[in-house]
Amino acid sequence: MEENQEGYYAVPFSIVGLFLTNKDVEQSIREEISPEELEKLQEIVAKMLFTSGVNVALYPGVVPPDQAVEAVNELEDLIMGEGEE
Repeated sequence: MEENQEGYYAVPFSIVGLFLTNKDVEQSIREEISPEELEKLQEIVAKMLFTSGVNVALYPGVVPPDQAVEAVNELEDLIMGEGEE
C-alpha cells in the first residue's frame, strides 16, 4: 500500500475468475477496449464492490496467474506516479 501526495492510498486488489471457451485463447479475448468502456467497467466495479467515495483503476487485460503480481505493481506505479521523470 502506497500513499501519494494527496493522502490517497493505492491498495492492490484482484478479481479472480476463469473463462470457458471452445475457441483458442487468443480468439476469446478482445484486443481493444475503448476508454469509455474501461471507465464504465471501473465505475461498475467500484459501485458493486466498494463503499461510496472509493475509486477503482483497472488493468485492461487478462493476465495469467504467474504474471498477476507484476501487472498489479505496474498499475500501482502508474497510478501513484512512480517512474515519472
